[in-house]
Amino acid sequence: MHAHHDATAPAAETISFDDFLKVDIRVGTIVSAESFPEARKPALKLLIDFGPAIGRKKSSAQITENHSAADLVGRQVMAVVNFPPRQIGPVMSEVLTLGFPDEAGKVVLAAPTIAVPDGGRLF
Repeated sequence: MHAHHDATAPAAETISFDDFLKVDIRVGTIVSAESFPEARKPALKLLIDFGPAIGRKKSSAQITENHSAADLVGRQVMAVVNFPPRQIGPVMSEVLTLGFPDEAGKVVLAAPTIAVPDGGRLF
């Protein structure tokens, strides 16, 4: 497990508010989710709709322990939308879907507690 995913790790180094603003985190709705047998670690291929300005983006997420593909469609999630795309096996992952580790270190997706318009930016 990576140190930055560990609940006992201390806070990261201090950054400025301007540094925070460089990370563009948006909310979107998952429009499709399918298994990703080619991945080295079990993962799901997600297509997420971030509204009219950003549109639909693909993401690969290692979330299979706590989330099934069928349950994810229609759910809102949060993702970093301004990283460069990364090739993950046959999938070009365009956004980084965000989550927190459960007690076993497996991902639980981060989401707003009440439905909000897709494309809204975290602040």
